Amino acid sequence: MKHSDRRAGNIAVFLFLTVFGIFMALPIYLAFVMAFKPEQELFVFPPKLYTLNPTLDNFRNMLEDLSKSQLVPFSRYFFNSMLVTLSVTVLQCIFSAMAGFVLAKCRFKGKNFLNAFIVVSLLYQSNVIYIMQYTLIARLNMINTYRALIFPMIASPMSLFLMRQSISQVPDEIIEAGKIDGANLFRICWQIVMPNQKPAIATVMIFAFQSAWNMQSGSFIYKENLKTLPTVIQQLTASGISKTGISASASVIMLLPPVIIFIFARKSVIKTMAHSGISG
Repeated sequence: MKHSDRRAGNIAVFLFLTVFGIFMALPIYLAFVMAFKPEQELFVFPPKLYTLNPTLDNFRNMLEDLSKSQLVPFSRYFFNSMLVTLSVTVLQCIFSAMAGFVLAKCRFKGKNFLNAFIVVSLLYQSNVIYIMQYTLIARLNMINTYRALIFPMIASPMSLFLMRQSISQVPDEIIEAGKIDGANLFRICWQIVMPNQKPAIATVMIFAFQSAWNMQSGSFIYKENLKTLPTVIQQLTASGISKTGISASASVIMLLPPVIIFIFARKSVIKTMAHSGISG
């Protein structure tokens, strides 16, 4: 009886996860279908979950409209987005790793307060400090520069929290052994601790890449040749219903890089979340 109950439970869980997975994948599927639909199929009612005549016209129109309306080639916007995204990803991983190591393994006054402050900061979004952030960036003369997009995103409470919780799982004996061998904190951090934190670093990399890739630059960037891809795509698709196909193709382009990175690093994300210390 117990075996049959366990089997029925496994089947129920499998069916639930299958339905839930289909529900979660449906928006991604619809985005791809809409991107390849010709204009005459976009406004058919009732809407169809497939396309009879797939086409690449939406992608061609998007590239043409970007180049014609903004007088800046698509490659420039793509370069801006990649430069900002890669810079944010690398710097956020480095600073989150070092700060997480200090908060997890070093003893100093105010450590508990800082750890509690980080947890509380997870509840707030960047909109809360937008006015102060803009004022500071303006006073530092960083408006219309890449630094205005990169520097505010280097510090991430979520990335720091994940790195701190992951590093806290490292036994203190390893840290003490490194000190006995004459290694300083910097060497212990990068040569002893970080080689064992690859899943956590990969998770931080995914979160940093996704947030930087989708970041809007319109608040700090006004020069056309410095704008990022999400900003100009939003401007392009704001024309209304006539840009539905272009909007769908743009969403696919914006979706691909984060999805590809997540596919290759999904195991690291699962492992990090399992040991992130959310329950401890």
